[in-house]
This record gives sequence, C-alpha cells and structure tokens, in this order.
Amino acid sequence: MIGPKPAGYWTSSAPGVVRPFSLLQPGTRYKVRTTFVDYDGDRHLVDEEWTFVGHLFLPHDDGLSIFVSLDNHEWQIRMSWQPEAQGSVIDALPEYLSEVVT
Repeated sequence: MIGPKPAGYWTSSAPGVVRPFSLLQPGTRYKVRTTFVDYDGDRHLVDEEWTFVGHLFLPHDDGLSIFVSLDNHEWQIRMSWQPEAQGSVIDALPEYLSEVVT
C-alpha cells in the first residue's frame, strides 16, 4: 500500500479515477473478508476497513490501482491482474471484500 497522501491526492490528479470497479462503488466502505497480499507484498488482513474512492487500470502491464480513503488520507493498493500475482483475488473480489453496512 502506498501512502498516506492527503485527501484528493489521487482522486484529483487523474481524470476517470473516481468510478466503480467490480463490486466497489466510490464512497462506499468495505471490509476485508479474506486476507490477501497486494503487489507490494502488503497483507490486507480480515476486518481491515477503508472507503473505496476509485481505481485505474493499466492494460499494458495488467496493473490495477485501487484507491482507498483511510483516516482522512488516500492510499494506493497496487495489484497485478496476472494469474501468478493477484489475478485470482481480483477475479473473486466479492470473496475478499464486503460492504460495511451501518
């Protein structure tokens, strides 16, 4: 996970970042249901919570950046949509993340 950055750092720097991805809707809070490891080797443990703010996908290297808000800062969760990397996590995102219902 890369950050923290000030609120709006990623969401205001690139057009098209604030948009849904799979089950993820901007402004919605999510909780990790199943532990996973991101591209940078950071573990996202069960019950970790953050608010999804947007994403970018770079097709030339299958790079997916998920931008989240945590403690009024933005963070980047980098993923690789390759089978040997985080492809299985991305393909089964509802098994790894769930919406926090208040």
